[in-house]
Amino acid sequence: MTDELELLRDWDADTAPLSEAARVKARHRLLNTMAHVQRRPDSAPSRRHALRLATAAVVAVAVTGTAVLMTEDGAGEGDRPDRADRAPGAASPRMGNVSAATVLNGAAAQTGEDEKTVAPRDDQFIYSKRIIKETERKTGAVKTYEDVNWDSVDGSKRSLTMELGRVIWEEPLKKGEGVWPPREWSKLKKLPTDPKKLIPVIVGVGTSSMRLSDFTAHEWFDAYFMLGELLKSPVLPQGLRPAAYEALALIPGVKAIAGVKDSAGRMGVGISFPKSPLGKGRYLIFDAKSYEFLGFRDERTSASGDKTYIQLSHVVDWAIVDRLKQLP
Repeated sequence: MTDELELLRDWDADTAPLSEAARVKARHRLLNTMAHVQRRPDSAPSRRHALRLATAAVVAVAVTGTAVLMTEDGAGEGDRPDRADRAPGAASPRMGNVSAATVLNGAAAQTGEDEKTVAPRDDQFIYSKRIIKETERKTGAVKTYEDVNWDSVDGSKRSLTMELGRVIWEEPLKKGEGVWPPREWSKLKKLPTDPKKLIPVIVGVGTSSMRLSDFTAHEWFDAYFMLGELLKSPVLPQGLRPAAYEALALIPGVKAIAGVKDSAGRMGVGISFPKSPLGKGRYLIFDAKSYEFLGFRDERTSASGDKTYIQLSHVVDWAIVDRLKQLP
């Protein structure tokens, strides 16, 4: 195993590599956990959705909030979803001429040109502010939330996060635990910036033997989900973010949906993964001309199960700070 492929094993260096059977079991546990969270009626989208992984014989997975990158859109290329499926954030949900690969590769090129490398220290925090605009589907009532977060870079300190205005304290990582995406800059730097290598590293759970041509539908979904989690990080090493966009473009079945608005009212193109059975109406949103990444579209159901909310979100500010609650 090369150095760059040891990332996931580094979460617990004393643990033996997972067998193929263990990896399959872990993958199914991940998907089942995600499905459970998705069904939970009071679930709300986390701004980070870090996956805590305990690298034992079977990987134990806990998902914080719901995952934005789980999409089952009713429209295929050239199709038109039923009018009942239309909601705020999808003003004209029909396919345009632009393909998902064009948008994602364009985003990679745009990011590569503008990218600035910032390397935080392990003892610092990542501050971020996210705006979430939530619209109740039936009544059209709108609420806007401003979630502010301070994430411990290496997970050794408590992190303060907010979800729909609720304050949540995240305790330091325990021995043998890690998160996806990894907080440690040293581990992020080990991730390859070649998109064809990045996908097997993420999906392979510490093995380099997987070939893209052998991926199953479950493994492609894993790649889509894990790459999306990576892209939620406000700070990544040089070249990793464009590589993640390019990797998403390699996934069979990703779709582009025209006429999707972000939480700032900007019209863009949504990127979805219709093959996922776990969600509906969730997109990454990009500017239709520049392909700049704008934000996310998501949905949630009320605790009573009788209300559906359309959620649009985008990051408005982030910084590397030295202390918890420190503002840039």
